[in-house]
Amino acid sequence: MRQKRAKSYRKQLLVYNHTFKFREPYQVLLDDQIVMDSTTSKYDLVKALKRTLQAEVKPMITQCCMQALYETKNEHAIDLGKEFERRRCGHMPGEAVSPKECILNVVDVKGKNKHRYVVACQDVEIRRLLRKVPGVPLLHISRSVMIMEPLSDASAKVSRMEEESKLFRGLNDPKYAGLKGEHEEEEQSKEQTVAKKRKIGPKQPNPLSMKKKKKENTKKEQQTETSADQSQPTKRRRSRKHKHGSKNSTDTNENGNLSEEEN
Repeated sequence: MRQKRAKSYRKQLLVYNHTFKFREPYQVLLDDQIVMDSTTSKYDLVKALKRTLQAEVKPMITQCCMQALYETKNEHAIDLGKEFERRRCGHMPGEAVSPKECILNVVDVKGKNKHRYVVACQDVEIRRLLRKVPGVPLLHISRSVMIMEPLSDASAKVSRMEEESKLFRGLNDPKYAGLKGEHEEEEQSKEQTVAKKRKIGPKQPNPLSMKKKKKENTKKEQQTETSADQSQPTKRRRSRKHKHGSKNSTDTNENGNLSEEEN
């Protein structure tokens, strides 16, 4: 797929995502003709869907479209149709309707694409009728290339109205204008009533006026300190003694010398 075409497809998908709330994986509703054409031309249908939508897809087929494939007795087309997820259309196997009527009943729910289907079909009449329903991406195969149709007039109109409403939403909607709406006022009144209904129990004393509990760790620390002091051996202090005999000896020596000199 060329880069220019991929870019335009990406822009269209952004419109579907923001305006019509499409999400991945996209639910792709297939008709019987596109399954037949892909088998005859050996076209990888699932790979082409992923490449065109640039995202993961969930291919789906209705029971009436499968009944149309059974009538063709094409085994390859029937096997390919069985690989896809079966979409319940509400039509019993014995009361099957045409694929065109079945797809229109599934997609067009009161003028809206309620289930957000991407429709891939080869029937020109189905595509013409679904263009009137806003928010329906349409795909078809042309010369072995899958093509996404541009936004229909109905889808473009809804997208334009959505963008215009966003411009004045902040002025008129209290949710975006910063004002309290009726819903917020009701919630606030409910909170006040709940606060009044709370039971009043016994008052607890002021925690700031209460005496703090003594820590048990301080007692343990004191015990460990005293035990450590007792375990250490006490140092023996030495008393210094003065030598008095030295003076007496000097005196006796002096007296002895004096006596000898006299003699």
